[in-house]
This record gives sequence, structure tokens and C-alpha cells, in this order.
Amino acid sequence: MKLITLNLPEAYIDGLEKLVQENIYPNRSEAIRLAVRDLIRKENAYNPIP
Repeated sequence: MKLITLNLPEAYIDGLEKLVQENIYPNRSEAIRLAVRDLIRKENAYNPIP
């Protein structure tokens, strides 16, 4: 895995923190990773990724 730097609005970070605090995701990184995966799957439905 590669490390990237990402700038997000404070409201997005607050939303991620809430998801982690509610134990929906184990941490912010995992929530972001899954969101990116789902976006790529949606945008590239004809070419699914694992």
C-alpha cells in the first residue's frame, strides 16, 4: 500500500470521526479506503476491482 496525503474539509473529517466513534469503521483510513474502493467500482462498473 502507498501513503498519500489528503486535504479534506473539517466537516468531512468530523463525519469520519463520527463513523469511527460509532464503530462503523475501525479507523478513518479504513473508512476512506472503502469509500475510494466503492467509488472506483461504481465509476468503473464494467471493470471491477477486488
